[in-house]
Amino acid sequence: MKALIPAAGFGSRLRPLTFSRPKPVLPVAGQPIIAYALQHLRSVGIEDIAIVTSDATEAPLRAALADWPDVTYLRQAYMGGLGHAVAGAEEWADGDDLCVMLADNLFEHSPAGLLQAFRDGGAHAALALIEVEDPRAFGVAELDGEGASGRVRSIVEKPEQPETNLAVAGLYCFTPRIFEALRQVPVSARGELELTDAISWLIRDGAVVRGYRQPGWWKDTGRPADLLEANAWMLARQGSVQRGTVEHSLVQGNVVIEAGAQVCRSVIVGPAYIGPDAVIEDARLGPGVSVGRGAQVIGAIVRHSILEAGACVSGLSGTLSDSILGQGAQLSRQPATSYHQCLMPDASTLSIAGD
Repeated sequence: MKALIPAAGFGSRLRPLTFSRPKPVLPVAGQPIIAYALQHLRSVGIEDIAIVTSDATEAPLRAALADWPDVTYLRQAYMGGLGHAVAGAEEWADGDDLCVMLADNLFEHSPAGLLQAFRDGGAHAALALIEVEDPRAFGVAELDGEGASGRVRSIVEKPEQPETNLAVAGLYCFTPRIFEALRQVPVSARGELELTDAISWLIRDGAVVRGYRQPGWWKDTGRPADLLEANAWMLARQGSVQRGTVEHSLVQGNVVIEAGAQVCRSVIVGPAYIGPDAVIEDARLGPGVSVGRGAQVIGAIVRHSILEAGACVSGLSGTLSDSILGQGAQLSRQPATSYHQCLMPDASTLSIAGD
């Protein structure tokens, strides 16, 4: 089996963060989002992995994944939808089964259970399904049986009155028959080739399509709040590692302090991640804070936030919370209020005189 990770889009709902970089390279708990997909796929023994890119996203993806040299990059000619991204990989797949995992989806557990349901059930396709409170924003599957897996009877995209609460998550397995299905379905009203339409075609054509109730949590990191929630989840899973320097400071809970980082006269409350060469002075961090390589927090209180590489927060009079600062963003000298919330793109500066 091979694996495909579609990652050609920039992610408009995460602007301004994605004006300069695509969504899959944004960091969660110190790693690019897409790195978690790669780790999950490798954990189940899939070594042949391709990432679908575009003209605009390939360079930043290659740069962010420099530690993953054995990945293949496939160029999507235009933004033609998820089905179009999969269809373009037919020659590369070369007759093998295919696991498709979306670059911006985070799963607590690996695809092992889905792969077993796919292989043991003699399926032509298998879909990871997640129980959600409000399924109207998702593709919704009707499943035979109440067990961990069953045959999918139908998929309805964003139904007004869902028959079930089983949302189709961004994780699939296919035999090469998916490429036949993609050739049979027309583009949708929004001008895209929809993978959901191809799966529905398989069901109508009598193919075996299995649904698997994926355990644990799942997050589509489409919006800033989703990114922050995912960051907190992933931080909570890490252990405690201290490779950097800690002086006259208190560190509580699960905290990773990478090599070259300096923590001085500060309080760190986990879960938190402090990247290589970061500087934390006279500050209070956490919980739920991720600080990127070379970032600085000086004379500030920061909680439930992501500070990317080279970002700097200094001299705040209140608490910075629920915020994301892009690479090299600079935030300082806020007014004397108790709470601040910011979404700052790369290389931006916000400096306001205090009261």
